[in-house]
Amino acid sequence: MADYQSEDIEFGWYMPTRGDGPYIGVESERVVDTAYMIRVAQAVEEAGYTFGLIPTGGTCADAWIMGATLAAHTRVFKPLIAMRPGLIAPALAARMGATLDEVTGGRALFNIVTGSSPDDMRSMGDPLADDKEARYERTLEYIRIVRELWIRSHGAEGRRLLAGGNLAAGNAEQAAPTLDYQGKYFSLEGGKSYPPPVQRPHPPFYFGGSSAAAQRTAAAIADVYLMWAEPVDWIREQIAEVERHREELRRTEGTERRIRYGLRAQVVIRDTEEEAWAAAWRIISKVDRRALEASELQFASSPSVGQQRQNQVRELAKANDYIIGPNFWAGLSAIRGGGAMAFVGTPDQVADRLLEYVDIGISSFILSGYPNLEEATISGRLIPVFRRKFAERLANQRGSGQASPAAT
Repeated sequence: MADYQSEDIEFGWYMPTRGDGPYIGVESERVVDTAYMIRVAQAVEEAGYTFGLIPTGGTCADAWIMGATLAAHTRVFKPLIAMRPGLIAPALAARMGATLDEVTGGRALFNIVTGSSPDDMRSMGDPLADDKEARYERTLEYIRIVRELWIRSHGAEGRRLLAGGNLAAGNAEQAAPTLDYQGKYFSLEGGKSYPPPVQRPHPPFYFGGSSAAAQRTAAAIADVYLMWAEPVDWIREQIAEVERHREELRRTEGTERRIRYGLRAQVVIRDTEEEAWAAAWRIISKVDRRALEASELQFASSPSVGQQRQNQVRELAKANDYIIGPNFWAGLSAIRGGGAMAFVGTPDQVADRLLEYVDIGISSFILSGYPNLEEATISGRLIPVFRRKFAERLANQRGSGQASPAAT
């Protein structure tokens, strides 16, 4: 366990390429085109967020092209791009990713998306659309290839990384080594990637998934393991599972890896708690009964372990107006799939809730709200409050000799 500093905690925002507006469960009221997305990215950057999650799927604009466009219209904004193993060859993905990192000055981040809905995967021509275990196996091969191509592309530096730092001086001027690879899903002869990425040894991989197969894969390849927001104890258990797999890899393969942990959640922040709750309920105020029933059937039949966990949280809170705990609400999850749990309250209250997750190892937060353009600005007030509270806690803990909030 390593101590967190304030700069270790990162805040990202969701980029609404699927659509945006003040309500969910109804047709989007806004035209979400490239000009709108640039406005969102610039608002996100101005609010103090450092990166943006760009989603993928049948109703989304292409994440790679959108990410490059948004980076060109911002200064520090980092696009978190969906990398989908099996839909683009790994050597080509490595070259595309390294090029994006180079043209953005080292701002590229990559979200490994092993699967989505079976219908979406079939529509994209994925032959493993109905084989979840095989998709994770393929993902492991894929990311290991991309990662090694990136490391090798650094030439002498890459050779040192591959050799564990023991590269002989006489080899320092040799060209970047190529990669020959023969696996179950992919093969390369003389594989290489150019240009080398700006970030060393490579841009980070974000990865989510709550199944055992996903957690095993995360332990092997993820730099940041993402989870949809759940009660603190539930998140602690997921972290412990990934850590168990990470320790197993260390014991059996000698693999030493540091993994950070992230949380994906909604936020509704206002000057008073009463205003925040009113704003939260307003988001679902136009949903009709038929839409709720359709969503319930869809979520219940989802093969996603993460979605099933979201369903469980919602059902446990249903009789209490979907209130899970202080400033924590499941109301949006009745109509929105995925990371729908919301933190609701004032900047101080929500900062206190997020600090509870920092205490168990979370260092990355990806937030969103409705509509995302305005809510990015409103919720930005949370970030300086959070950092002030975090700094005060660190100072108090150090003064008393207590352990600091920790990350793995």
